[in-house]
Amino acid sequence: MNKNYYAIIMAGGIGSRFWPISRTSYPKQFIDILGTGKTLIQNTYDRFLKVCPKENIYVVTNENYTGIVKEQLPDMADNQILTEPVMRNTAPCVAYGSFKIESINPDAAIVVAPSDHLILDEAAFIASIEKSLQTATKHQCLVTLGIMPSRPDTGYGYIQYTDNTIDGDFHKVKTFTEKPNLEIAKTFLQSGDFLWNAGIFVWSAKAIVKAFEQYLPEMSDIFAEARPHYNTENEKTHVNQAYLQCTNISIDYGIMEKANNVYVLPSEFGWSDLGTWASIYELAHKDYVGNAVIPAEKVIMYDSSNCMVNIPEDKLVIIQGLHDYIVVESNNTLLICPRDQEQNVKKVVADVKQQFGTKYI
Repeated sequence: MNKNYYAIIMAGGIGSRFWPISRTSYPKQFIDILGTGKTLIQNTYDRFLKVCPKENIYVVTNENYTGIVKEQLPDMADNQILTEPVMRNTAPCVAYGSFKIESINPDAAIVVAPSDHLILDEAAFIASIEKSLQTATKHQCLVTLGIMPSRPDTGYGYIQYTDNTIDGDFHKVKTFTEKPNLEIAKTFLQSGDFLWNAGIFVWSAKAIVKAFEQYLPEMSDIFAEARPHYNTENEKTHVNQAYLQCTNISIDYGIMEKANNVYVLPSEFGWSDLGTWASIYELAHKDYVGNAVIPAEKVIMYDSSNCMVNIPEDKLVIIQGLHDYIVVESNNTLLICPRDQEQNVKKVVADVKQQFGTKYI
């Protein structure tokens, strides 16, 4: 196993679209949302154990989740859990992890990935990551993994690529487009040169540090100044001060959309970002009338079809006459809504917060 290979797992999100199961205090990356026996972050960590040594895997998360990370990933040392004092989107998260790794090993090659995605074909995923690590090191470029689109999905970002390639499979990126409307998504699919943006990045430590210097110079200065303090008892103090100075910006917008050395690897490994209950429903086992029930032991359904049901194991639930609904109960909260209106969950969360405070959020 290559000792220069590192992984940064981003685990700071609050997963509000999966409320009420996903709460601010215990978000979806720490939940076994698919009923597999492992949480999403545990599955992500296990995948990267096949790419790099376990001491080279880092998790960046909100400091409030430190205890949960330690509980779910007991093999991780304290210095591998990088805590953020506030949410500042993905650019500061990537900067912290990359500058820290670069200070340890300037020859490092790094894969950055969210903690809450599903990968069905693990062997294909690992092959794509290893190929990307090699290319990123060889060419000192920034690599992103693009997923071959199967439908005109409006919930994903898209990457347009050119015929200009390196190492045969890595295409020069032409444009990034955030979540388009349906008509634009359809034209993307018809054109044949667009991929879904999986939010998985690969680069050498030197290349990403250089990119921060060029495209986000203020943020670069902030994390470069902390170099003497990484891996010391002063690290947390200096990083906390650094975050308070950082702008709220994504790595996509801050660097990937601006850099001229970005390449995409078209990939197929059974990927889903598990962003909505609809994505869980698509992946879950369903009965003969289309009901997906997790767990199924104490749920009885009459004259009901195409429902997504997620209920605690100790609750007995009887559902009659519901079709195409989401039924979710967790943390003393019950949510029942039509499947085609689940995009309103964020508004529901905001309304609950306004009426009842943060107790149920």
